[in-house]
Amino acid sequence: MSVTGMVITDKSPFALKRATGDLADGAAKLAEEIGATAVEAVLAQANRAAARRGATAALGPMQPRPAEWYAFDAGDQDTVDWYPQGLTGSTDSGVIGVPALVVSWYFKPTAGERGIRVSFLSPRTLKYRHALLVLAKPDGSYGPINIHAGGIAIDGDLLYVADTVRGLRVFDLRRILDLRTAQNDLGDADRIGRAGGKFHAFGYRYVIPQTDMWRLANPGPVFSFVSLDRSGGTGKLITGEYRENDPGGRVARWNLPFSGGEPAEAYVMGQSKIQGALSQGDTWYLSQTGGSARNGKLLVHRGGQFQTRPFPIGPEDLTVQDGRLWSLTEFKGRRIVFGVGL
Repeated sequence: MSVTGMVITDKSPFALKRATGDLADGAAKLAEEIGATAVEAVLAQANRAAARRGATAALGPMQPRPAEWYAFDAGDQDTVDWYPQGLTGSTDSGVIGVPALVVSWYFKPTAGERGIRVSFLSPRTLKYRHALLVLAKPDGSYGPINIHAGGIAIDGDLLYVADTVRGLRVFDLRRILDLRTAQNDLGDADRIGRAGGKFHAFGYRYVIPQTDMWRLANPGPVFSFVSLDRSGGTGKLITGEYRENDPGGRVARWNLPFSGGEPAEAYVMGQSKIQGALSQGDTWYLSQTGGSARNGKLLVHRGGQFQTRPFPIGPEDLTVQDGRLWSLTEFKGRRIVFGVGL
């Protein structure tokens, strides 16, 4: 049965103010000392292989199946420390020179903290590589960022990462730092930052320092996911709220280039358990989870009503790439990036 939703609501609670502080300076100093590289170079050094149409358990009884999907390798399927959440790509960016999908992961350990990371994946080669997102420190070092990173979007060179209760963190993809160029010990998986005259990143070769921050002017709204709408002449950045058993979750749509303040508009979705939302003009796509054992749903709002389409188990963030709607799944042994028709 169709359900009405997407009701216009007050946009003022979502107001964001810039809080750059010394973030840009710290990132610039690290880039000068270590040396920066580009997304294309990271993909050229990809060291993991995704499997085309693997990890079919993620699909459950979904019919029809996605038009395409890629499964992470065995190590990333089996880990109980890292969980994929956000998704964006080169179509969102508009300036990345090769086709790419980008996935965010958060660390969920029993002890310690490794922060958040992103994976750069090539749909052409199915090779991918992780990079650690870090926070520069005044002493010239850096540390992990302990947030959920439930959604990401790239506009130009800027990677926006959802920070649940604070707003949006920003990372400049022109400042991906290659620790190998600084002759550091990449084999030390237990250290982060500057130590013993070298830089460390829990064994990662690439780190990306935060360069900017947009903070909520007043507490209240939640930033669970992020996406981009490039279907019109002016791009839109979309942010939204996950609510477990409450249909009052909201989405906000902001004009690009992003400049904070209030969004252009905001809506109540009228649906609970939404892990990602994306618009294409007046049409909205919502990714709804069914938990770790049941298939989720793709809710499409068009003409004032929702229609339901099949989705895999544990669907998360949404993006558009090459004319398809893409999402990803989060649960152990069922981690895929998949594309369906719009």
